[in-house]
Amino acid sequence: MSEATKTAVARQRMLLQGRLATALARLVAPCAEVWGEREALEGLLLESLAILPSCKYLYVLDHGARQVTGNVSPEGAFADQAGRDRSARPYMAEALGGMDFSMSSAYISRNRRRPTLTAVQRLAAADGTLLGFLGADFDLRELPLTRELYQQPDQWMQLKGDPAIRGGLFNQQRVESLMDGRMDEVLDLVTELVAAHGVFHGKLHFSSSRATLWLRDDPFRYRLLDFEDLTDPGICLAYPQRAYPEEAVLSLAEVGEVFRTFRELRFMDETIYLRSGSLNIFNGMVGLNFSCDGSHYMGWQEFLGKRLAFWLGAGATCVVEGASPAKG
Repeated sequence: MSEATKTAVARQRMLLQGRLATALARLVAPCAEVWGEREALEGLLLESLAILPSCKYLYVLDHGARQVTGNVSPEGAFADQAGRDRSARPYMAEALGGMDFSMSSAYISRNRRRPTLTAVQRLAAADGTLLGFLGADFDLRELPLTRELYQQPDQWMQLKGDPAIRGGLFNQQRVESLMDGRMDEVLDLVTELVAAHGVFHGKLHFSSSRATLWLRDDPFRYRLLDFEDLTDPGICLAYPQRAYPEEAVLSLAEVGEVFRTFRELRFMDETIYLRSGSLNIFNGMVGLNFSCDGSHYMGWQEFLGKRLAFWLGAGATCVVEGASPAKG
């Protein structure tokens, strides 16, 4: 998980922990009053679901983390879970270590096989004596989170590909594809689709002579264009006319520059060369996949700021990803 993703998850956990800690703390005294009476405890838990509407199960454990009630849900109590020993479960570690309230990391539940988390509240008598614990299970899809959309950072990311491909890199050579032979026509046509027909994200597969395009009018489905499509200007008639959007983070001239740089990377070397390249005009991210199967993602400005020598040099090529020249 990237640092940006960790930060987004941590913020959601902080908000959620504050809500759950407050709600479960309100149940400590009522549980202590009927401690030892299973039927009364289960009735209390059933009533308490009103303040925890997103809770999947509530249950009470003794001081050793053995369950003394069934799993109480909005549908009632499931008696078969009474007597279950939860002491070895990861979410009990902090509670057994003395924490008043703890909340687990997300995990896949045993029964429903869905992302879940468990909150545990320490239950104590009026004099502070430990009675047991109150457990609450939550299905992540039902939790009341703010759910702000995660924003992908635009810093350069390099991902290693298949080791088998990297290992044999210097035993292979670029084979000219159909798209290679008519590269300028293809790039001009794709630029036109971006400029005047609503394409906002496109990926050019140079080795297989095809492209996948996403349109603003239908963003949930991509279009697959083969070599014949990409060399026929009449394909523009199949798409609505749409002005280049003001919300794009790079100009149309810069779009053309990105595509021309793809061309340079495709032909820069017969061993290390670009297999596919993508551009999204709204977040400005460029994606690259090279002959070594290594992938790179970066902002368009950083991409255009790098010269061919960078991609061929020891700092960023497939060589540092584990490939080695053939000997002999």
